Amino acid sequence: MLDAHLQLSHHTLAYVKSLALKAALDLRVPDAIHLHGGSATLPQIVSEVTLLHPSKIPCLRRLMRALTLAGVFSVDDGGDEPVYGLTPASRLLIGSEMNVTPFLTLMLDTAFVSSFFDLGEWFRHESPDTSPWKMAHGRDIWDQTDDDARFGKLFGDGMVANSNFLMGIVVKECSSVFQGISSLVDVGGGLGGATQTIAKAFPHVECSVLDLPHVVARAPTNTNVKYVGGDMFESIPSANAVFIKSILHDWGDAECVKILKNCKKAVASQAGGKVIILDMVVGAGSSDKNQHAVETQVWFDLIMMTITGAERDEMEWKKIIFEAGFSHYKITAVLGVKSIIEAYP
Repeated sequence: MLDAHLQLSHHTLAYVKSLALKAALDLRVPDAIHLHGGSATLPQIVSEVTLLHPSKIPCLRRLMRALTLAGVFSVDDGGDEPVYGLTPASRLLIGSEMNVTPFLTLMLDTAFVSSFFDLGEWFRHESPDTSPWKMAHGRDIWDQTDDDARFGKLFGDGMVANSNFLMGIVVKECSSVFQGISSLVDVGGGLGGATQTIAKAFPHVECSVLDLPHVVARAPTNTNVKYVGGDMFESIPSANAVFIKSILHDWGDAECVKILKNCKKAVASQAGGKVIILDMVVGAGSSDKNQHAVETQVWFDLIMMTITGAERDEMEWKKIIFEAGFSHYKITAVLGVKSIIEAYP
């Protein structure tokens, strides 16, 4: 009974770990440690962060104790004063190229967290069209992104940071996926951050981005990437490969099948044509070693549920891929919680 009680208590208090990380991000603790060469005492950290009263210093020590236990930071207790250091995890919270702080800040924002407060009530709600997000905020996430300048910037910065981190790894670790391709169109690629990474790594590939006209109107002009205004539900420009990064989880099966059918038309006449999907496949490559990856996928699926989206397992991906008319597919699970799915006409 005590073990069972401990298990429930551990799950119940898990939110404290998340919000402790949020506090460290808000205080810029990783940057403070980085400024001191990657290791710092508490007084050195305090010299870089904003604490309005000395009485908060012991509390900061307690915060650091929690985050070192969680593996966000390291600690050396061998001297008179503990020395805190950066771990592989907290090194992703500094610098510019691989910094995921904006994405984590987005996920830990009140707007996302509060969508779970009345999840039980949402399950009892009579209307099938109201999402947990809409119940919490009175509008869907896309309207909030458009109408709320603070949240819109937070959302945009978070998506860009996550894309930059992931695409840097994709072009290095999964370069074979892009071999033999002479042209590629990124469907729903926004301002083309992912596509520009591909174009830089594979300069022989003619890259373009398809997105709605009002998005394309804000696209950069000092790039070799071509921007095309259009609607993925209507048609997609022809290319050797169609690239879809983490947008199908925003849609239900019927909408995904329609998008994938248009993708198939775009590559069907091309020699070696294929669709490259970068997204989660829940449970892909699961093992005892990456149990955290599967848990993260499942938690993220619940986040998507609050905004009416969904993460899919292989059987669910197989269903929509074959309904769209593709003959076969391949899943490569080498990107942590993400996978590359290649679908062939």
